[in-house]
Amino acid sequence: MLRDGRPPRGVVFDLDGTLTDNMALHAQAFERFCARHGLPPLAAERRARYDGKRNRDIFPDLLGRELGPDELRALVDEKESLYRELSAGRLVPLRGLLELLACLRRRAVPVAVATSSPARNVEHTLRELGLARELRDVLRSDEVPHGKPAPDVYLAAAERLGLPPGDCLAFEDAPLGVAAALSAGLTCVAVTTSFDEPGFAAHGPAPDACVPDYAAWLERFGAWLA
Repeated sequence: MLRDGRPPRGVVFDLDGTLTDNMALHAQAFERFCARHGLPPLAAERRARYDGKRNRDIFPDLLGRELGPDELRALVDEKESLYRELSAGRLVPLRGLLELLACLRRRAVPVAVATSSPARNVEHTLRELGLARELRDVLRSDEVPHGKPAPDVYLAAAERLGLPPGDCLAFEDAPLGVAAALSAGLTCVAVTTSFDEPGFAAHGPAPDACVPDYAAWLERFGAWLA
């Protein structure tokens, strides 16, 4: 449900950590990347600053200097290739996701994905989850002027669905993503795969609700889909 009690007319999902609990695999990829380049491991506080951001915004901060387009592309490709290698054959939909998508499909509620993940990762992750055909409306932060926590990618997703942002429900797993969805005017539910409820409150605006997975969301809020 939306925060005003209406059922949503559209639903927008983040990708990493939201459709699947894969952020630990991204963390492992970053650990290997940092070790290769003599960088310290990513502490939890820095991860909270990075999760949800675009790579073009993460890597200059991570390395502490400006990066030219070619160097940035090479470093991003290196880290994301590590993620794809680590995650191949290991990704599963978050509990209750397939049931939720089936309910939304039966009710003809359109869905979209709004993600900071690069194109090759989007293709890889959706293919691994078996959702590439179902989730075709994908909006990426590298396609809009500003990445999360700016609202751009969520505004673009609502526009793709042909709906006012206020009629859409977002699912997110990171404080920066929650901030982006709320700033765009969507109701936002946080799944606690990456941060617990106090963690969201400590690092940004509080989501409208927190749930561990979609099975819990359906149990608490999904009566309108029955």
